[in-house]
Amino acid sequence: MTEHDLFYLLALQRINGVGAIMAKKLLTHCGSAEAVFKTKSSDLAGIDGVGTVLLKNLKDPSVFEKAKAEIAFIQANGIEVAYFQDQNYPERLKQCIDGPVLLFSSGTINLKDRKIISIVGTRQITAYGTEFCRKLIEDLAPLDPIIVSGFAYGVDIVAHQLAMEYKLQTIGVVAHGLNQIYPKAHKKYVAAVEQNGGFMTEFWSSTNPDKENFVRRNRIVAGMTEATIVIESADRGGSLITATMANDYNRDVFAVPGRTTDKYSQGCNNLIKTQKANLLTSAADLVYIMNWDINQKPKPVQKQLFVTLDPEEQKIYDYLLKSGKELLDILALHCDFPVYKISGILLNMELKGVVRPLPGKLFEAI
Repeated sequence: MTEHDLFYLLALQRINGVGAIMAKKLLTHCGSAEAVFKTKSSDLAGIDGVGTVLLKNLKDPSVFEKAKAEIAFIQANGIEVAYFQDQNYPERLKQCIDGPVLLFSSGTINLKDRKIISIVGTRQITAYGTEFCRKLIEDLAPLDPIIVSGFAYGVDIVAHQLAMEYKLQTIGVVAHGLNQIYPKAHKKYVAAVEQNGGFMTEFWSSTNPDKENFVRRNRIVAGMTEATIVIESADRGGSLITATMANDYNRDVFAVPGRTTDKYSQGCNNLIKTQKANLLTSAADLVYIMNWDINQKPKPVQKQLFVTLDPEEQKIYDYLLKSGKELLDILALHCDFPVYKISGILLNMELKGVVRPLPGKLFEAI
């Protein structure tokens, strides 16, 4: 995308009444942002949703000065800009009709050929939620996923910190421009996040973290990822909005169950009860439901010369050596383990380098 194209795209964004959906309609009809401004009003009037007020707003000359100022900020601060049709724009977000036309980012983000999941939840994370999040990210680390969250208090910042601790790329999707950080208490994490991923937003540098922006932010968190995981939530909260959006985008949603008496498990329990989320008790649940045991590209792990297997793992390994390739369900039947349990055992064995998954939910010993 050239600076010339960016200039007109920014100007189009500043037109009152032009959101992501309307901008895409105009761009599709006219072919470019520049052409939108140069097309006759009579030709634009036939576009669904374009009325006299919007046609009048398209004549507002002040949008060009605002676009010029934003380009100056982008260039001065090394901000990356992704157009919704560009290769560097999140692939899954392209599928969302209301996905942003432009995304601004900072840091060292690399989305190419990566598993991307979002982890969200309450700002009042408990010890239970923290420990579950740690175990989840620790077990997923060999698969090298990108961890996306909203850089808020609670579950968000814990997820970002643990991702960095386990050497994973992490992305904070923020509800404001990249000239500031909210909450201010999290400024101390900015440099580390940018070294291990970065920040992403659809908002201009002039945008403050107003309440309505957080809901708009949540659709990016839900839309750009393969799966959304709710660690903890009360019966109402922003993470439940993110889960709803993920469902609307036909993404997988997972929720961590908790005791019925725990305030910050009520939202998760309700998601599971109403079948709006899969039950998540371990990384193995996620790997199994997402089918990541097929065509996965984990970080290279050197196989140990002498691997210690516990009795359950040894039983499965011996059966696979004798029978060769075997289906997960048949393996569970012959080894006398429930499927949910054997999925976790197989994941641990895979990380030890003694079994490998094959297409069609087959496994074989190495």
